[in-house]
Amino acid sequence: MWDNALALIPSPMGWVLYFFCAMLIGTSKTGIQNVGTLAVPLFALLFGAKYSTGIVLILLCIADLVAVIYYRKQFNWSEVKKLLPFAAIGLIIGLIVGDYIDDRIFKILMGACIILGVGIMLWGNRQDKINQSTEFTKKWWYSPLFGLITGFSTMIGNAAGPTLTVYLFSKKLDKYTLVATGAWFIMILNFSKIPLQLFVWKNLSWEGFVLNLLAIPFILLGGFIGIKLVKILPEREFKIVILSLVVLSALMLIVF
Repeated sequence: MWDNALALIPSPMGWVLYFFCAMLIGTSKTGIQNVGTLAVPLFALLFGAKYSTGIVLILLCIADLVAVIYYRKQFNWSEVKKLLPFAAIGLIIGLIVGDYIDDRIFKILMGACIILGVGIMLWGNRQDKINQSTEFTKKWWYSPLFGLITGFSTMIGNAAGPTLTVYLFSKKLDKYTLVATGAWFIMILNFSKIPLQLFVWKNLSWEGFVLNLLAIPFILLGGFIGIKLVKILPEREFKIVILSLVVLSALMLIVF
């Protein structure tokens, strides 16, 4: 098993890239959300888009546990409840669609989901300025739409973070509540995906699990970095950095 696991990454540079991505995931879960999304196209490059979702899933679950343990008291459960039922529907749609598309379409769909989320948020902000109110985010379809997109994008490519961040930004949450709520919601989705990917897509393997174990120190290092960055960055700069990473990650998925 160990030999098969090590053979998944045949070059030294591949190992450097893998551990770097693991650190990014740790950082994204506890601090700078969406920096981990930059790892999505890199993992797709290493393992192939669809197969990479299986290898990365357990890695994400480990990082999720680190984040929710640290932020166990700061999340907004009401926002999680609004999204979950529709995210579950999005998961099922993504599960079905994923059986009929190739790697290239997989990555384009990942990027499209992210860009759609950003577009909705920017349009919503414009509407709020015109109306001088925040009623836009209270419309009946707002949370269901983001729930569907988030569930679909996490199933297609572990790429729910940007869309979720766009939604939480629009709810005017402070940076700590935003990070905590995102961590709890994504953890629920990721653990829900384990049986789906194990029995339907069949892209979870013991070899991938061994790779995940090797990456744990780098996840913990990234988690520590993320906690420190949240404390250092002011609220406005924090949001600018995250939104910039959202757009960059989407472009990387589509172009590469």
